[in-house]
Amino acid sequence: MAFGRWLPAIVFAVGMLFGAASAQERPNVVVILIDDVGFMDLGAFGGEAKTPTIDALAARGTMFTRAHTSPLCAPSRAMLLTGIDSHRAGVSSIPEVLPPELIGKPGYGLSLEPGVETIATHLRASGYRTFMTGKWHLGSKAGELPIDHGFDRSFALDASGADNWEDKSYMPFYDEAPWFEDEEEADLPDDFYSSEFIVDKMIDYLDSDDRDQQPFFAYLAFQAIHIPVQAPREYTEQYLDTYALGWDHLREQRFTRAKTMGLIPQDAALGPMHESIDRWDDLNAEEKAFRTKSMAVNAGMLAAMDDHLGRFIDYLQSTNHFDNTIFVITSDNGPEYNDPLKARGMGTWLRLNGYNWDTETLGEKGSYGFIGPAWASAAASPSARFKFYQSEGGTRVPLVITGPGLSRAMRSAAFTYVTDITPTLLDLTASTPVDGVAITGRSLGPILRGESEVAYGPDEPVGMEMAGHSALIRGQYKLLRDGRPYSDNVWRLFDIIADPGETNDLAAKMPELFESMMTDYQAYTEEFSILALPEGYSTAKQLNANGIRNSIKTYGPMLLGLLLMVIAIIGGSIYFLIKRIRMRRV
Repeated sequence: MAFGRWLPAIVFAVGMLFGAASAQERPNVVVILIDDVGFMDLGAFGGEAKTPTIDALAARGTMFTRAHTSPLCAPSRAMLLTGIDSHRAGVSSIPEVLPPELIGKPGYGLSLEPGVETIATHLRASGYRTFMTGKWHLGSKAGELPIDHGFDRSFALDASGADNWEDKSYMPFYDEAPWFEDEEEADLPDDFYSSEFIVDKMIDYLDSDDRDQQPFFAYLAFQAIHIPVQAPREYTEQYLDTYALGWDHLREQRFTRAKTMGLIPQDAALGPMHESIDRWDDLNAEEKAFRTKSMAVNAGMLAAMDDHLGRFIDYLQSTNHFDNTIFVITSDNGPEYNDPLKARGMGTWLRLNGYNWDTETLGEKGSYGFIGPAWASAAASPSARFKFYQSEGGTRVPLVITGPGLSRAMRSAAFTYVTDITPTLLDLTASTPVDGVAITGRSLGPILRGESEVAYGPDEPVGMEMAGHSALIRGQYKLLRDGRPYSDNVWRLFDIIADPGETNDLAAKMPELFESMMTDYQAYTEEFSILALPEGYSTAKQLNANGIRNSIKTYGPMLLGLLLMVIAIIGGSIYFLIKRIRMRRV
């Protein structure tokens, strides 16, 4: 076995023998993953919500303005934590939208496959303490939890989401919210609020660990701002007037701000909204009030998360860890567009499970908030579409990296992909990966140290696929095919530097480039064993079908028991009625 693989561990051991200073010189690492945050949602990137904690970190580090990820949570999380393409990592999709035909196929097991190692495993082998709190969504069976993938301690949610105020499910796919502490199922405290709890638990883990001579890796995976959108009233009230003019106004406002901030070219065009999306002016006063409040809760939830993150930063400063900590802040995908009330039977399920969507109390305990496709389109501005789609609105996300010895107050327009996070952290901590499946991402270290302006050359393709939504980026060009219901499964070609809104299809104008990139995409599907989807597949239909199937599985025995009880009662009543009639005749 190569000596280089053991060098970091040897350095750490020498530090332990001759004093803790050598170990402590290695930087701590904090990865902050926000859920469903669009490219311009954070204050530093032009958003309306107050995020001073993140803005301050962005000001002392590097803001990446062309960071991309998967358009869906679990594949993104698998790639972020491993540096490996989601298909090779084993998490090509999520259980909620996986068609039965692909269940259990290689790459579609929806948990990390053997030999796929996480950044936690790599860093722990290099002498780090490792902790995780928040959303996991990469498996809850034996061997699939964070504790099985390099984390010393974890308090994790293995679901796409859950209530932020209570220990309960948010959709029929789950009969409960599957929280785990280490390897055991866990209960939540009575005063639970997700952002507060995720920070408190991380502080508890760090405080109670007696190995403070070792550097640590902390992964905080927030539920904000995933459905159900929920926030304390005092945060929501700060934004009640912010969105009163509707989604068209917000969309144009962010588009203009993006130009002013230099995030897009001055002559760029605004990405289109789908024709099926409601027009603001067609809503009545009651509908406008509900929709306005929904977006205010969304902003409030993000602001609340930032405040609690500020408490974590205060803790790091009080324990003298802050100055020697690398921070990575990003999102798993673009804004969530689903409108649960339009899904058949969802309203009834929500009522039966104690939810309401009353405008007055929206965001508070018992409420069920969401922003829907119109606000999601506006939040994704200046891009087109949103979560689930490979369009820029679904995959272009904020990314901030800061830490000791790295460039400060810098903005980078280099293309980056979510698989780059793990190799970047290995580079910045001088850690060698353990043996396993090869990492496919690139280190951003040379950019952060001012040694290079790019991580990928102009002719190096990066392929992407999730549930049939497909893309390939090569230099300034992007090959794109998005599916229904908000696109049409047609391949298109865009210059996403000049046209980040993906408004001008270049396929007919640049046929040679189009065919060359199609060849690259085909090679990508073969290299990573990407499987074809069943005819007529759509994520929306599959989500409903899988929800119904799981509901039957969960509630079927109970419903069957009730049905048999009703039949028995009816049968018994008929029996005694017939017997009584016969007795009268006698």
